[in-house]
Amino acid sequence: MKVADMHCDTMGEIHDRRREGEEICLRASRLHMDLEKMQKGDYGLQNFAVFVHLGREKKPFEYAMETIDTFYGEMEANSDVIGAVKSWADIEKNWAEGRMSALLTLEEGGACQGNLAYLRDFYRLGVRMMTLTWNFPNELAWPNDMKEWKPDAEHGLTETGIEFVREMERLGMIVDVSHLGDAGFWDVVKYTKRPFVASHSNCRALVPGCPRDLTDEMLRALAERGGVAGINYCIDFLRSPDEWKEGERKMSLVSDMVRHIKHMKNVGGIGCVGLGSDFDGIEGELEMGSAAGMPLLEAEMRRQGFAESEIEAVFYKNVLRVYKEILK
Repeated sequence: MKVADMHCDTMGEIHDRRREGEEICLRASRLHMDLEKMQKGDYGLQNFAVFVHLGREKKPFEYAMETIDTFYGEMEANSDVIGAVKSWADIEKNWAEGRMSALLTLEEGGACQGNLAYLRDFYRLGVRMMTLTWNFPNELAWPNDMKEWKPDAEHGLTETGIEFVREMERLGMIVDVSHLGDAGFWDVVKYTKRPFVASHSNCRALVPGCPRDLTDEMLRALAERGGVAGINYCIDFLRSPDEWKEGERKMSLVSDMVRHIKHMKNVGGIGCVGLGSDFDGIEGELEMGSAAGMPLLEAEMRRQGFAESEIEAVFYKNVLRVYKEILK
């Protein structure tokens, strides 16, 4: 079953580890994701995020540019099996040639430092999706509070943030609301017209109080717009702490992922569900182990009664539908 995954932090991990002197590459590594694992998992398309930690990086734009350089270096070194894509035609071409596709994304709108010229520069370099915030307020918007685990229903998009989402739509860059505060989510609904995504977010109804997950109202709004939410494999976003039995081995289970897929389907329809692993950006033990373990999720969906067409929709077709509509 082909896989289209909307979010991983693998490229940032490679970049940071190289800065610390480690020899590491995308071909094969000890990370959740590398090309060998992706081939075993039957990947067709992977979004590689350029993650910028505003609390750590003093020059966020420059850091993002360095990570993008790492991305293209890996694409050149592994062009026999994967290629960077900027358009729907690029995706079709790679698949026709039997190569996987790599889509560049930016996880932290603060890397643009409120400058629309920087946004356009990132677009010119191939960035086709951007999360407006990570866990810090920036020039565009506020995130939900991940220290206190509280949603922010007060602070939405700034005036600059509104300008940014409108420019993103004009360019053909997908707006990503994962990490964005609740008020910001509804501002995206208000100030955009095209489908948007939550690249790596689950269901708040199943993990009450988790501000990284989407409420049912958000899921319905996302679905009505034609967008997609990518299931996040992080244990903290899949199951509440009080759900674990005493002595139970805590790990990210494919059955919990399917539980969230079912809820999304029931709330917004199967068309709003996709995958957003957050590989190499999450901690904790994973039942599937790595990208090579994706057949476990496919088998669990089948075991729980999902039709083949529904599994295909979740694994890649829903995401590709959005990309075909938005990517120029």
